[in-house]
Amino acid sequence: MDKNVYLINLYDIYGSLLTEKQQNYFEEYYFENLSLKEISENYDVTRNAIFNVLKETEDKLNYYEEKLNIYEKNKKIKEILESKDKNLKKKIEEVIEKGW
Repeated sequence: MDKNVYLINLYDIYGSLLTEKQQNYFEEYYFENLSLKEISENYDVTRNAIFNVLKETEDKLNYYEEKLNIYEKNKKIKEILESKDKNLKKKIEEVIEKGW
């Protein structure tokens, strides 16, 4: 999976755990497709400051997923549902209770 798509999926799950500044920079960079320079001009900070906040945000999103595994659990549940397996209820309960 493309790294940007993965990060956007993590943001959809964990974005509310980020600071307002992290959310703003992330959304402008990943959703509005602005460059570091454009974002830095919007906030009157350096490109390096934007880069650092985006890197910190990426690290936080990955950390949250590493600890909580919500994205992976959702992905596994979708795979189970698509498989049309007869033991769906049991498999989904296992994913929810034990992780996967």
